[in-house]
Amino acid sequence: MTLDQGLAFGLIGVTVLLFIWGRLPYDLVALLSLVAAVALGLVPASKAFDGFADDVVIIVASALVISSAVSRSGVVESAMRPLLPYLRKPRQQVPALAGAVMGLSIFTKNIGALAIFMPVALQLGRKTGTPASMLLMPMSFASLIGGLVTLVGSSNNIIVAKVRADVVGQPFGMFDFTPVGLGLAVAGLAFLSVGYRLLPRDRRPGGSLAAAFRIEAYTTEACLPAESPLVGATVGELEALGDGDVTVATIIRERFRRYVPGPDWRLAADDVLLLDGEPEDLERLVARAKLTLVGTQAAGAELTVIEAVIPEGSALVGTTAAGADLAARYGTALLAVSRSGAAITRRIGSVRLRAGDVVVLRAESERLADVLSEFGLLPLAERKLALGHSRRSYIPIAVLAGAMALIALHVVPVAMAFFGAAVLLLCLRVMTMHEAYETIEWPVIVLLGALIPVSDAVRATGGTDLIAGALSNAMHSVPPMLAIGLLLVAAMAVTPFLNNAATVLVMGPIGASLAVKLGLNPDPFLMAVSVGAACDFLTPIGHQCNTLVMGPGGYRFGDYARLGLPLSLMVIVVGTLLISLFWPVAPR
Repeated sequence: MTLDQGLAFGLIGVTVLLFIWGRLPYDLVALLSLVAAVALGLVPASKAFDGFADDVVIIVASALVISSAVSRSGVVESAMRPLLPYLRKPRQQVPALAGAVMGLSIFTKNIGALAIFMPVALQLGRKTGTPASMLLMPMSFASLIGGLVTLVGSSNNIIVAKVRADVVGQPFGMFDFTPVGLGLAVAGLAFLSVGYRLLPRDRRPGGSLAAAFRIEAYTTEACLPAESPLVGATVGELEALGDGDVTVATIIRERFRRYVPGPDWRLAADDVLLLDGEPEDLERLVARAKLTLVGTQAAGAELTVIEAVIPEGSALVGTTAAGADLAARYGTALLAVSRSGAAITRRIGSVRLRAGDVVVLRAESERLADVLSEFGLLPLAERKLALGHSRRSYIPIAVLAGAMALIALHVVPVAMAFFGAAVLLLCLRVMTMHEAYETIEWPVIVLLGALIPVSDAVRATGGTDLIAGALSNAMHSVPPMLAIGLLLVAAMAVTPFLNNAATVLVMGPIGASLAVKLGLNPDPFLMAVSVGAACDFLTPIGHQCNTLVMGPGGYRFGDYARLGLPLSLMVIVVGTLLISLFWPVAPR
């Protein structure tokens, strides 16, 4: 072992220990690792930031923006609507929801696919009495498996493709992962469709800051424009578009006449509707019925929507939005009000606000800060609201399909196709620049950009060849299929401690070098690393999808192993067989 190899191994060891220690953010650990690599002379200073220009970083960031745009479009959710009345029991709900998430994860980032369907699952659970704990974990695991099917389904696949390009000069293509990934997806969905019974039914969702304030249904104001398809329809037909979760509390006509409508009341053009419901349900109905939400008529470049509580002593207590001059003086729209124990029957702008009211405000970020400070409001910044941000259309789906077609036809590289798609969505104003920056997971981007040069340094010093040589001696008499299975298990075992992207960056080159040392094709070994790193089903910390469902599902740490352990064993067996079948170990 040379000095550089020893330094490289020592640096990787310290980095891994810091990841496991968990006291420092993993992106900060990656940055410290990069600084140390430069200081030790393992990475030239002139190449320290090459990782941030790598195609992997561009693809992951662009995929996050595209996934968010698809989520906001509401197209997938609308496509599921006709099926929801038939999903009455968990045995029907789990396969349908897990299958939908899995299918969408094939072409979009798995975290984005899961985020699209989580509100659908929670709403379905409330209506049918199915505990969220029975639905969310299978959906999370399905999103991880679905990401194995194509190159862009998971960042692991993208990184492995880069490793292959470094080793053999050619990256994996868009659908090279499909034979193995599709087989695992079918097997995984079949298991989840029955395995959900292993999960506890008595888990309760974790409380949120909003819940602590006992927020009741919001009241918002919307106008029914003449071009809406609901003109002439009944109130009952309008409420049905909100899946029964939104109520038309009051109709205002001729500016001042207020009516409390029944379900058979006919709607007329220019009716002002006071709607009661949760922000997500209100946004869904407003978008489907093509209503105009109060305060959203004027176009704003970079607008933010927040919830805030009006405390005792606030200057807003006893006044109205119009009286406080929120719109003219502060450029802020009052979108909705929630008031405990009292119905709101007046137009939103003329509601006299009280201490304890929760309001939804919309304005430019800088102006919102001024309003919060001026009136002493307490922001509830925990959840992101779709109300006031609706941009539902088929444009994101069409742009994604176009990018996938260009990639499949080899017209442009993957990075350029996804980067161009993200830019096009911004140009079409599907989302604002502010929203695009918010949707990118910057800690993941920093981790990738910082660790890519460190990973390359281990390979450049010959460290990966040294490890592979030791492993090849140990596995010299082991059948190739068993060697592939052991590498898959190793990747699966370290992912909860390293983060799945870091696992691929560290173990990918080792797997490729091991194959070369054994005189075998590196492709099946790289596939094993990708599958193992993607399939963390045992903990809530190895992948952000598992973390995302922990609170809403009310899961405990040990709950993940109840469903995840048998699923992991299935992936090891089926994955090893499929990799060996579709990717022969014999050298090309």
